[in-house]
Amino acid sequence: MGMNNNNYCIIMSGGVGSRFWPFSKEDKPKQFLDFFGSGRSLLQSTYDRFKKIVPAENIYIVTNDAYAEMTKKQLPELTDNQLLLEPMRRNTAPAIAFATFRVKAVNPQANIIVAPSDHLILKEDEFVADMQKGLKFVSNNSVLLTLGITPSRPETGYGYIQVNNEEMDGIHKVKAFTEKPNIELATKFIESGEFVWNSGIFLWNVDTILDAFEKYLPDISHKFKEGEKLFNTPSEKNFIDESFPFCPNVSIDYGVMEKAENVYVNISNFGWSDLGTWGALHEISEQDTNNNANLNCKTLFVESSDNIVAMNEDKLVVLQGLNDYIVAESDNVLLICKKSEEQRIKQFVTDVKFRFGDEFV
Repeated sequence: MGMNNNNYCIIMSGGVGSRFWPFSKEDKPKQFLDFFGSGRSLLQSTYDRFKKIVPAENIYIVTNDAYAEMTKKQLPELTDNQLLLEPMRRNTAPAIAFATFRVKAVNPQANIIVAPSDHLILKEDEFVADMQKGLKFVSNNSVLLTLGITPSRPETGYGYIQVNNEEMDGIHKVKAFTEKPNIELATKFIESGEFVWNSGIFLWNVDTILDAFEKYLPDISHKFKEGEKLFNTPSEKNFIDESFPFCPNVSIDYGVMEKAENVYVNISNFGWSDLGTWGALHEISEQDTNNNANLNCKTLFVESSDNIVAMNEDKLVVLQGLNDYIVAESDNVLLICKKSEEQRIKQFVTDVKFRFGDEFV
């Protein structure tokens, strides 16, 4: 079966991944790192995965100006045309609008997948099948489709989607989106059976999403419409550099998905993790009998449990008497931090920047 040339993929690759400091730093965020020693970075693995779903020339990467060279180096097969550069960080809604206007200029009939660059998918075949099903669904229906993941535990680090019984072709209507819950609420969500994790992967037809921007984020829509004729021409870059700063800093979830009426969810089980935290990484890493995990290094754990150790050189680490810790070293920084308090890492980064300067972040 040949691939459908109307199908496109936009990979969002502009984030800085500060929760993975010091492994992930400003000059090399987590999507460019090879976390599992597989020889491919998270971004490269994401690209490889979508090549099985849409034609390679229909894959676009949205990233920050600062990461243009690194992206080209990791994905040399991309043409300059497939690299969409944001002059500044403005959250996901403006980035998605920019990419959508570009895709529309290339193909006004396009069906589009929007996906993060730094997620882990363990069951590739099931993922591909869900994507093909989703693309077919959005090409036949004016809906905004999201992928929900059947939850395996009351996770507080993910957003949730409440599912309605109403369905078309086995795909359910969304009742509500909800932010990251506390543990009590997350437990209730799981017990109710009505909630799935929000994977942050979306599918839609180009017209459906542009209608939604027009309705719910008219500022962004009108800003880009002013330059609609410039997309996919040599003047696009100037237009984007001038327009982007005027866009509100808003996420696609908050700006569109939570407000729209025509939102559906495909409930999936393809072994997904957003790798958003050291805890999530620990969970999917291979562990010893005391739940210790190590990445890219040799480790001797003595009287220690529930730790994750990550080094960027092939070092030997000996740990004694530590429980529930992150021990992570990268270049000139060593972090030793309780895993249960890893939400404080962002604050550590801010403090380090303030006290010791940019070279450590």
